[in-house]
Amino acid sequence: MTQRTAGWPGRGLPASEELRNNGVVKNVGEAPQEELATGERSTRNRVARSILDHGPSTVADLAGRLGLTQAAVRRHLDALVADDVVEAREQRVYGARTRGRPAKVFALTDCGRDAFDQSYDKLAADALRWIATHSGGDEAVVAFARDRMAAQAIAYRKVVEAAAPEDRAEALAKALSADGYAATARSAPVGEQLCQHHCPVAHVAEQFPQLCEAETELFSQLLGTHVQRLATIAHGDGVCTTFIPKISKTVSDLPNASASTAGRNPA
Repeated sequence: MTQRTAGWPGRGLPASEELRNNGVVKNVGEAPQEELATGERSTRNRVARSILDHGPSTVADLAGRLGLTQAAVRRHLDALVADDVVEAREQRVYGARTRGRPAKVFALTDCGRDAFDQSYDKLAADALRWIATHSGGDEAVVAFARDRMAAQAIAYRKVVEAAAPEDRAEALAKALSADGYAATARSAPVGEQLCQHHCPVAHVAEQFPQLCEAETELFSQLLGTHVQRLATIAHGDGVCTTFIPKISKTVSDLPNASASTAGRNPA
């Protein structure tokens, strides 16, 4: 299930480690331990939250709202800009422009906005529920899930087919990681295990397992062999785990891959 992983680039934590539904970002960038003791990170969070609540803001605006010196605000803004959480812009002027350069304002970037709870999971679940109710029931949801995975398969297929047969599970894991899955491939008895340590749509997949089933089918098609889903984060497991039997033929030799075993291991 591909979706961008929200988190601060470079020094931040993935979305799974952020606070949700309380309007507070847990980690706005990383800071040395001595800074944490002085509340640097907490203050930085307050700066980002103030911009979210009030829109693009000047240093003076933020200093006044938060009770900080302008020098302190600038220091936190420098860190937030470095982490791609906020960006500097020229302030829009409505009406007659006064003399002098327009004041600089700071606004949240897309990355910074994504770190706050946007209720995307609820929106996606509501949309799928509407599809199921008004556009063909379970079959419509399955069709949507398969079409979504087919679009993602284009890039994955190029990577997998370019790899040697024995390296294709690892190639797929790297492609999935680039899309936010934090995936790895490791040896297992008579095959391999593909492990996805993060699922960006796990909350939606809890309600619509068709998303997981379509993903499993895609893995089977890409790898040219049946696969078995052993565990999923959406089901409450810690990692999405897929068993891949030892592959003895190339994908091109198997244009019609055998059906995947999308169900979970009963054990």
